[in-house]
Amino acid sequence: MKQKSMDPNNKSPYLELLKKVLIDYDKIGSMEIHPLSIVNPNWKTFFLYPLDKLLRKRNFSLNKLIYVSKEERMEGLDWPANAKTMIGYKRMSNIEDCIRIINEEEIEGDLIETGVWRGGAVMFMKAVLNELNITDKKVWVADSFQGLPKPKKKFALDKLSNLHKQRILKVCRKEVEDNFRLYDLLDEQVEFLEGWFDRTLPNAPIEKLSLLRLDGDLYESTTIALESLYPKLSIGGFIIIDDFNAFQFCKKAVLDYRQANKINEDIIEIDKEAVFWRKEK
Repeated sequence: MKQKSMDPNNKSPYLELLKKVLIDYDKIGSMEIHPLSIVNPNWKTFFLYPLDKLLRKRNFSLNKLIYVSKEERMEGLDWPANAKTMIGYKRMSNIEDCIRIINEEEIEGDLIETGVWRGGAVMFMKAVLNELNITDKKVWVADSFQGLPKPKKKFALDKLSNLHKQRILKVCRKEVEDNFRLYDLLDEQVEFLEGWFDRTLPNAPIEKLSLLRLDGDLYESTTIALESLYPKLSIGGFIIIDDFNAFQFCKKAVLDYRQANKINEDIIEIDKEAVFWRKEK
């Protein structure tokens, strides 16, 4: 099944603006303020946390300035302080392109992201549905809302990961719901699946999917999502792997699953980290 290319002139001004807002495009080329509360501790910052905690009781805080480059923000290579997504402009555009094709070809099924962080990607999915007046598809928001799980012995590759220690990755459900409300995107078409993937995804009340976006990072999270949800992806539907070229444990999980299930569709690069393919059989 050949991948269609989208007409660059057939763009919605609203969606183009929303992409830039969700990635904090206006911060490019400037110093971004990262609150110390989300900056991960190292030998330079560890001893500052007690001081920061004390200052916050008095409505002050310690912050770190980080320069925002255009390449990093557009490619989704940095972790923004305030943006609603870290996936960058190219991956946002990929979501739009996939949904437009799904709509044009009437591919059956809902949309889901597994691992949503602050919710920007799933918020954008809902915005595209609204723009195209698609009312018969749901957007599923699947996340632990506690950050990433600690690596398990069962998944040997994951022991190389320290993502479960990253403060910035821990975003609660209320914050994500509030982000949806901020852009008037929270309604009955949005469904939340809260909890660790091994408990929520195998029995998720989803019949069919047209878009499956994985952003679970780890071998465990990626494998569980694939085993639970890929069989529900309709023929002609799209699967996006956010961290395929970013984390070797994610890439290995995808390649292992593809080999075990004889999946031969071409893997297409979106940017330096993310890939996707279209299900043909």
